[in-house]
Amino acid sequence: MAEVIFDADERLWLLTTATTSYAVRLDSSDAPRHVYWGPALTIGQAATVRVPVLSKISSVDGVTDEELVVEGGSRFDAPSLQVKFADGTRAFEWKYVDHTVDDGHLAIRFTDRHYPLEVVLHYWIGAGTDVIERWTTLRHTGSEDPITLLRTDSASWFLPYREDYQVTHTTGGWSAEFQLHSTPVPFGETVFTSRRGTSSHQANPFLFVHSGDEVWSGALAWSGSWRITLRSTAQGHTSFTGGFGHEGLSWRLNPGEEWETPVFAGLYAADGLEASSRRWHAYVRNHVLPHSDETRPIIYNSWEATEFDVNSENQQNLAARAAELGCELFVMDDGWFGGRLHDSAGLGDWTVNQDKFPGGLNPLIAEVHRLGMRFGLWVEPEMVNPDSDLYRQHPDWVMHMENRTRTTMRNQLVLNFARTDVAEWAHKWLDQLLGQHEIDFLKWDMNRSFSEAGWPAEADQDRLWIDHVRHVYAIIDRLRADHPGVRIEACSGGGGRVDLGMLARTDQAWISDNTDALDRIAIQRGYSTLYPARTMSAWVTDSPNPFTGRVVPLAFRFHVAMAGVLGIGGNLLNWSAEDLAEATELLAQYKEIRHVVQHGVQYQLSAGPVTGVQYVLGNEVVVLLWRPTVSFGKPQLPVRLKALDPAARYRAGSLEIDGAVLLHHGFEPTLPLGDYASTMLHFTAVTPS
Repeated sequence: MAEVIFDADERLWLLTTATTSYAVRLDSSDAPRHVYWGPALTIGQAATVRVPVLSKISSVDGVTDEELVVEGGSRFDAPSLQVKFADGTRAFEWKYVDHTVDDGHLAIRFTDRHYPLEVVLHYWIGAGTDVIERWTTLRHTGSEDPITLLRTDSASWFLPYREDYQVTHTTGGWSAEFQLHSTPVPFGETVFTSRRGTSSHQANPFLFVHSGDEVWSGALAWSGSWRITLRSTAQGHTSFTGGFGHEGLSWRLNPGEEWETPVFAGLYAADGLEASSRRWHAYVRNHVLPHSDETRPIIYNSWEATEFDVNSENQQNLAARAAELGCELFVMDDGWFGGRLHDSAGLGDWTVNQDKFPGGLNPLIAEVHRLGMRFGLWVEPEMVNPDSDLYRQHPDWVMHMENRTRTTMRNQLVLNFARTDVAEWAHKWLDQLLGQHEIDFLKWDMNRSFSEAGWPAEADQDRLWIDHVRHVYAIIDRLRADHPGVRIEACSGGGGRVDLGMLARTDQAWISDNTDALDRIAIQRGYSTLYPARTMSAWVTDSPNPFTGRVVPLAFRFHVAMAGVLGIGGNLLNWSAEDLAEATELLAQYKEIRHVVQHGVQYQLSAGPVTGVQYVLGNEVVVLLWRPTVSFGKPQLPVRLKALDPAARYRAGSLEIDGAVLLHHGFEPTLPLGDYASTMLHFTAVTPS
């Protein structure tokens, strides 16, 4: 039950989610103070909660439990809101105005006691979820000088007193994204951030802070630079604050203007990290994704087969082979446009290369559709090669600074989408591309970080970091509204721009350019900490793997990729008849189980050298198991399954086992001899509970 209750006498708000409560109170100075975040309480119970000892130490150590920590007075925490008024004053003083409640949305409005700044704290709770969405709006209510915004986090989240907090988060790099780490929370301030203009390969904008089985987690819905600061004091005060931007940036809030931060969502769970992940998965499916009820098709992507050497003939040959295999969506990757013969030229010239496609794209699209597949196309709207007609015509359209070298990465410069004319240009050609061709799917890529992120003609240049992302969002939103049948995959050199903000506008994500099956196990595990399998695009590619040179059996590659949205990315024209036959069978097996994988509840499995993942949907259970290496003298341990009905019997082929046995003892999977052994089992409950 999602509900917001206000106790006027206590000046206390209680937000009730599906199973938890969150409480906020105004103190005598009108500052909004955090009261409680945990298992469900009544409003009467919440009214009795007083944060212990904080008032005794705050005057000495300067800690605060404000819902949005501001600068000023005796506060010395890392602030969530920093502003500077025209006369140089930087402190903010709260004055409560009013609040509104509308369909699970609580908005508490404040002004500064002297200056023309309005601050509104927003909270939203949805039916069936324990996730609380929070964000902040600022409005300049005056008519004269602008207000300088130095830091505008979306929310501060405060945790109860515990002695043994740990933090779980991800680190990584290109092709090594989503590496999961858990460490004790140190005293002081720990900053998780991206200064790259994207959510980044190096970190992802979420963290889980936990003590025992209790977990408090937060995820930022923003696809640009971001910062989350985890704060811990020697007195036991633990909190985290987060928002868009990074240190060193500032923005002007002009008279009459409103500034809205992205959502920083939070979740409390009392039953451990894995259960927290499952709650996040349900939230993403039910409240974030645009078409979560859809089952994603099996993709064939031509990149690793042809790279830039695409043409009508080889794409049609690949499409024919992909259709025979059972693929449902054919995606032509880079190289179809302009002078794009390699990665140094043509990016930005979004017209069909007539040498490669003399009749344009429509003959290929028609053939793909005739074969019974949908057609998809790779685009990278935010980038340009210096060797392109676009750059020669509009060198001022890229991010740049006066008297500074324009740094290229991957032979690219970044177009300044904060400029309205650039954003309109991008929307126009994308809209025409979709309007003139029967394109079903776009792979929207973004392959490099920002550098020289300047805008010399703009007085408030740091707006670029925010408005670029906002305009990307707006373009995708317009395209989806005008072309409702088109589906979109988020990509940024792999998983460099995966976050709740991008997933709200796309249907799946390409989480890493690294398709090595062994590496993918860890990448997919870290990704699944927050994001559901329904969004996780995973390919089977050639062996030896082009990234690692590792030779892995086809079945192992398939069984790893089956844990998400299965795709094929190898050169099918070079696959042997035996591989094609095995792939056809495995692909057909995935079609039988994918509704469980993509819409079911996920559980992680481990038994000695065997790891895996389990999905449960109704009376169906899918189990994928992987054993990368085998060691003599280490016998196979029984694999225990989770979340089954102990009174039911479960059948997978000729195997039939009681649910109680699978839960408490497990079963010994039949795996091939040797390294890189794997299996898939599809259980059905055959006896009603």
